[in-house]
Amino acid sequence: MSKILVIGCGGVGSVAIAKCCQNSSVFTDICIASRTKSKCDELKARLEGKTSSRITTAQVDALDVHALTALLQEYAPDVLLNVALPYQNLAIMDACLNAGVYYIDTATYEPEDINDPDWRPIYEKRCKELGFSSYFDYSWQWAYEDKFKAAGLTALLGCGFDPGVTNVFSAYALKHYFDEIHTIDILDCNGGDQTHLLFHDIWKQLSDTYEVPGKRRHVIHHSNRV
Repeated sequence: MSKILVIGCGGVGSVAIAKCCQNSSVFTDICIASRTKSKCDELKARLEGKTSSRITTAQVDALDVHALTALLQEYAPDVLLNVALPYQNLAIMDACLNAGVYYIDTATYEPEDINDPDWRPIYEKRCKELGFSSYFDYSWQWAYEDKFKAAGLTALLGCGFDPGVTNVFSAYALKHYFDEIHTIDILDCNGGDQTHLLFHDIWKQLSDTYEVPGKRRHVIHHSNRV
């Protein structure tokens, strides 16, 4: 039914790919791509025989927009799932625009080095002006909105757990349990305190557990109003 190209073959990527394979009637063809192709090949070997999805692998540096664009044009997927590292988000979005491919990710963009002297002052100033408590927000990716609209493409951001699953929980609560909701507080184990590690010490590993204190964007379908 559809072809998906997955960028990233780490812990999160492996789980996402396995889930896609469990829905082989939807994801009939899956290409696993990473800088380390051997990891992709190992995962392919583990999954083949357990799914009817056709799995291929490829080597690509997600920061190399030209190479990723070429891979997208060659494989021609219906959608790209980005489960690579967050600092690669913008390059991957650029490649999707070049190749005309829908885009999904699980974590907000952040620079590779938050202490980069060219980058840090920008966010220090931004946090002070906007009252942010975190260095990470979706404004870098929201800036692509007009480009994706002009290309007739959809970019679906933050489809991990938080944001992601928590968005679904919130929408479900509004639809089924409340007449109206004005604010929702979401706690990531540490109560939103950016100075402490999560209690099970995954802070360094999972970027999609960062608190993003910016305004949320969502779509609500209600009769004929969107």
